[in-house]
Amino acid sequence: MNERILLIDDHTLFRAGLCDLLTRRKIEVAAAVGSGAEGIKFAAEEKLDIVLLDMRMPQMDGISVLKKLKEAHPNLPVAMLTTSSDESDLVGALRNGAQGYLLKDMKPDDLVVALRDIIAGKTVVAPDLAPVLASAVQGDNNEKEEEKEDPFAILTPREFEILTLLAEGQSNKVIARNLGISDGTVKLHVKAILRKLNISSRITAAVMAVENGVKKTPITMPPKRVL
Repeated sequence: MNERILLIDDHTLFRAGLCDLLTRRKIEVAAAVGSGAEGIKFAAEEKLDIVLLDMRMPQMDGISVLKKLKEAHPNLPVAMLTTSSDESDLVGALRNGAQGYLLKDMKPDDLVVALRDIIAGKTVVAPDLAPVLASAVQGDNNEKEEEKEDPFAILTPREFEILTLLAEGQSNKVIARNLGISDGTVKLHVKAILRKLNISSRITAAVMAVENGVKKTPITMPPKRVL
């Protein structure tokens, strides 16, 4: 059975050319309309295998149409077909449910393969946009890292300083010498650190510090000793 596709694009000549291309490759164009409103109406009335949607259109842009289509037909695959290689457009489309982000200058056979892959359940992004997608993913990861709550925000500056030295495996005596304070003062600070972080040992504090990037150096704890 031929795939049934709805094409939504405001450029008349482009619609005509693409309809001819798809028809010659045995993909049935159920309709080719020039506005988002027409496309949404048609999708509500007809059974479709996929919607091919332009990003830049007057009145209602592609993302707005995408949102309405996915809200009404969550299982209907929608692929954006655009000239835009802008990262925000790509990320916006994928986040709003597009299963494909394809470029209008793709080779015809590559476009057909992509459409059939999307209908089969895959998410397809034009190969030329791989670097853009990678950059977007990296940016998301960086944002998530920045959004992580700092577990050491409750520590005083002196406690945090001592925590960094614990992460290097320094003993209370060495810490005291390095900071010019007494062993007893270091012990009090360590107890406060453990209490505030809700942990029971200095080793756990050191591991926690390294895991959260306080110190990148390996943990080498001193031999166990009676304090």
